[in-house]
Amino acid sequence: MNKYIVVNQPETWNISSSHVKIISSREYLTNPEFSKLKKARIFNLCKDYSYQSKGYYVSLLAEARGHLAIPTVKNIVDLGEPKLVKIVSDDFDNLVQQSLKNIKSQEFTLSIYFGQNVAAKYKDLSAMFFRHFQIPFLRVKFNFTTRWNIRSIKAISESEIPAEHKESMLLFAEQYFAKKRYDTPRTNVFEYDLAILVQPDDPAPPSNPRALKKFIEIAEKLGFYTEIVNPKDLSRLPAFDALFIRQSTEVNNDAYAFARKAQQEDIALLDYPDAILKCCNKVFMAEAMENAGIPTPKTVIVHKDNKNSVLQKTGLPVVLKSPDSTFSFGVKKAETEKEYMEVVTGMLKKSDLVIAQEFSPSDYDWRIGILDGKPFYACRYYMAKDHWQIYNWNAEKQDDQDGNADSLPIEEVPKNILKYAIKAAKLMGKGLYGIDIKEVNSKALVIEINDNPNIDAGVEDEFYGDKVYIEILSALKNRLENKI
Repeated sequence: MNKYIVVNQPETWNISSSHVKIISSREYLTNPEFSKLKKARIFNLCKDYSYQSKGYYVSLLAEARGHLAIPTVKNIVDLGEPKLVKIVSDDFDNLVQQSLKNIKSQEFTLSIYFGQNVAAKYKDLSAMFFRHFQIPFLRVKFNFTTRWNIRSIKAISESEIPAEHKESMLLFAEQYFAKKRYDTPRTNVFEYDLAILVQPDDPAPPSNPRALKKFIEIAEKLGFYTEIVNPKDLSRLPAFDALFIRQSTEVNNDAYAFARKAQQEDIALLDYPDAILKCCNKVFMAEAMENAGIPTPKTVIVHKDNKNSVLQKTGLPVVLKSPDSTFSFGVKKAETEKEYMEVVTGMLKKSDLVIAQEFSPSDYDWRIGILDGKPFYACRYYMAKDHWQIYNWNAEKQDDQDGNADSLPIEEVPKNILKYAIKAAKLMGKGLYGIDIKEVNSKALVIEINDNPNIDAGVEDEFYGDKVYIEILSALKNRLENKI
């Protein structure tokens, strides 16, 4: 398997290993050769992993391309979430106390390079942190009160490594890159109560009150005790056996924190953290669908070096999407070249990468519900009144914010629509997805793969009724009984 170290400035890296090649983050992100490369392992050593930075996108696109990334996007996001750091760090408190018991000062800093520390006595502790976070360069700070506490865990760049540690770090790197296996954390399994996560005042809730009531009624018939929980209830989650997320999902919001904690506790859930990470980023989605041969409108991943040539492929009008746009938020249409430059320049100030897509007008979008690889409902969402999207958040009347919808049997969905809906969902793995597809001149064009799709009473359940709710709740029960 090809191995690559991805860094911001390759010229500053000097490692004597025949097992790995060093390349720049810009080369990995923009050179089309890496998009087509099969069977690669990517060691992301960028100096910054913050959300939508180059380091973040290296791991995101590695996963989209089917490359094995270290760290993964999940690892990166976990490290930036204090609640998740605490959840994981609590798991090995005994090892912390044992490893640091002989330190006399009130503070201690542990520097971890590829799972090792320059002092052999901290080998087990360093390896434990690395297995959980999978970040190549970690700095963990502890303080002592009545016991040792973790004050902070952060990723550091090569430039932050002390000069006296550099030689050891390079040795650890050579040892690490010569390995054929790379440790990853494991999880456990639990048992039976259902929490449904709902955010009060959610601007675009994925289920209306009638649907939530229906979920509770049917869950009880299937043997679940069911409780609606809100984002403040994260600490209570281990008391439940299953979690169903019914609030808007984003990488940086409470839904993701709940999903990660549920996964760490082996609580059955819909949907998975991986689904949230992948579906919430249009950059991942665009490249994953292109690599899988799934038809989409002409799409370009825009960065500052290619923004002047984008319209040659997409034409005008062009639709511009911020990577984490949902429910039509962060999606804009440019009618002229001047308008395009204004919009894309503004978006690139917030994110290193932006999606540009050919404008493909249609009267409605198909939405195919896919659960664990199988379609279980089908809808057509019509455009909002006098608008080009199904949502128009600027409409003067609330009733005009979204268009009408109808529901129909799976058997009546055109075969090409169904085919690509199933294929698109497979990119994300098991879970609950809503695949948005336009039908233009009898051709299917996949627009988006949505995690946590809408299940509203009177819309998605219009044709199949209770069967929609039974399918979802049965999937959760199946996860419990079969430990999947």
